[in-house]
Amino acid sequence: MSDALTQAPEKLEARYGLPGKVVFCRKCVMSNQRPCSSVEFKHGTDQRHRTLHIDEEGVCDACRYAEQKEAVRWEKREEELLRLLDRARRNDGRYDCVVPGSGGKDSAYAAHVLKYKYGMHPLTVTWPPFLYTDIGWKNFRSWIETGGFDNFTFKTNGRVHRLLTRLAIENLLHPFQTFILGQKNLAPKMALQTKVPLIFFGENEAEYGNPIADNASSLRDKSFFTFQNLHEIHLAGLPIGELIERHGLTLNDLAPYLPADSRELEASSIEVHYLGYYLKWTPQESYYYAVEKTGFEANPFRTEGTYSKYNSLDDKIDGLHYYTTYIKFGLGRATYDASQEIRNKHLTREEGVALVRRFDGEFPQKYFEEVMREIGMKPERFLELCDAFRSPHLWKKEAGQWRLRHPV
Repeated sequence: MSDALTQAPEKLEARYGLPGKVVFCRKCVMSNQRPCSSVEFKHGTDQRHRTLHIDEEGVCDACRYAEQKEAVRWEKREEELLRLLDRARRNDGRYDCVVPGSGGKDSAYAAHVLKYKYGMHPLTVTWPPFLYTDIGWKNFRSWIETGGFDNFTFKTNGRVHRLLTRLAIENLLHPFQTFILGQKNLAPKMALQTKVPLIFFGENEAEYGNPIADNASSLRDKSFFTFQNLHEIHLAGLPIGELIERHGLTLNDLAPYLPADSRELEASSIEVHYLGYYLKWTPQESYYYAVEKTGFEANPFRTEGTYSKYNSLDDKIDGLHYYTTYIKFGLGRATYDASQEIRNKHLTREEGVALVRRFDGEFPQKYFEEVMREIGMKPERFLELCDAFRSPHLWKKEAGQWRLRHPV
């Protein structure tokens, strides 16, 4: 098996700014086709990706970051965390940190450990899923009620959200964009409104391949969550002006999806941190902790597109999101799951390769028809878009079937 694959022929177009040469990491099963999330969050479009860096030794940034974690003196990091928390801790009845999440294993762990181990007073904030699954709704309720947290849930205008989701599929083949943008932008805006000094996200994005240099500390640059020029922002692949003029939306309709005003956030004393910088973050350990402390439950069945039962359970559109990453980047849900489990030494690379070959690209049939009805899209239209968004340097058609040119 070759880890570094040959250069794609010159005539084959590589879309979305992806590298024409497909290279797989020697340690995990991720390739250099994986887009880094920071560009999308900041600009609201997935047309200008930076992608996963793989070094001269054939190892990706996410695996290098996992190596670095092994050398971290975590007791020293916890001392740093305690100093940070002591500066922000309040004993006057007010909240002193914001924890965004939906009650999955990671947000359950983060909120619980901050409140019950470190004595903080978190306000949990939730940008809810597009369509809750039964287990997702149950876990959300358990998080708040069994875990014991105050929660602010922002429910968007359903008509607008359905429209933007459909447009994001039409223009970007990205069913999850509206959720991702809302999830990232809600916490800073809530912290501004409630005057809470700290925001804690969970794991550092370097865990999954964002550039290590961008994540060298716990502190997140506030410009990541703000905007200065409204005309530079795109939602669902369209400029704000076009959404207003062509689709009958107002700025008020779109405001929930937009970042905070840069002047307000930069002028505030709010700090945004990754808890995973201070505490060693292992998804499986978060799962066990959440089961014990907040009553979190895994699915009783395997998640479509992968082999796991406890990741990304709450939204019926999750499966379509990972299926579209497989279409655009050749990387499906099993690739993401197996890569992180290899880095955490829960799988060998050989086991990961076998799982990816078995499950990646499995169509998410379970909720497909329901999601299509919800957004007003014909199922056959979605399938047509999938074919239209396949990058020629990744896909070929043989005997009427689409196949990856470079499987792991």
